[in-house]
Amino acid sequence: MDSRGAAIEAGDLAFVKLGGSVITDKRAPETARPDTIARLAGEIAGALSGRPGLRLVLGHGSGSFGHVAARRYGTRQGVQGEAGWAGFARVATIAARLNRLVADTCLASDLPIWTLQPSASARCQEGQLLALETFPIEQALAHGLVPLVYGDVALDAVQGGTIISTEQIFAYLARRLRPSRLVLVGAVDGVFEGDPLRDPEASPVPEITAANWPSVRTALGGSYATDVTGGMQAKVEEMVALVRDLPGLVVHLVSGERPGALEATLLRPTEFSGGTVIRWE
Repeated sequence: MDSRGAAIEAGDLAFVKLGGSVITDKRAPETARPDTIARLAGEIAGALSGRPGLRLVLGHGSGSFGHVAARRYGTRQGVQGEAGWAGFARVATIAARLNRLVADTCLASDLPIWTLQPSASARCQEGQLLALETFPIEQALAHGLVPLVYGDVALDAVQGGTIISTEQIFAYLARRLRPSRLVLVGAVDGVFEGDPLRDPEASPVPEITAANWPSVRTALGGSYATDVTGGMQAKVEEMVALVRDLPGLVVHLVSGERPGALEATLLRPTEFSGGTVIRWE
């Protein structure tokens, strides 16, 4: 795919996001869940060992780290004045703090992780990601590394600054690198017709396609905790738009609370491993 390095075969390329809802306690500021992060890192390592041709772009959310700080300073809506820019810098530092923890945990599981800070090259306009440098990611994949990105601050031509979610980053990269699948790992096991953390009787949605998307969309609600990038509804809408634009792309939403779910999805992508599958055809 990239003439500057070894070819990246789309059929072997997957994006994986470790959601902030599962790697942090979103009810308590700056509270990570190190045991869960370690288990998920081990599952990723197991999948790479079990499928030697698999290549991954890994990302993670900010959970109770970046989201709480960004809400305090209103960074998502724009950055103005001395206090706003000081908050912008603080949000960036807090998001990077969680990233360092995730990266260190992955390295402990012998994953060849290379963190690439999105805000170093991201450019936005009115909250929309317009440009992000992809060359380092392409080279990381070509040389067998696992590039790691994360929800971060970004400069914005209209608002001064903003927040970009991991889903925005993945959507941008997917249109250029063309992965065969995206796996979003959250606290709940896919999409439900309601918030299962509030309503245990909420019905699961095992598959979202063009046929049932209108009805599913009306049933989706917001996140149960602080999330400045829109909660579950925004994430699913972004993924539906992506699979609609990229024929053949499949998105899996699985629970990181269910041991083995992530590894099974990566090892056997054509088999249903629970959660929700989003495809357009």
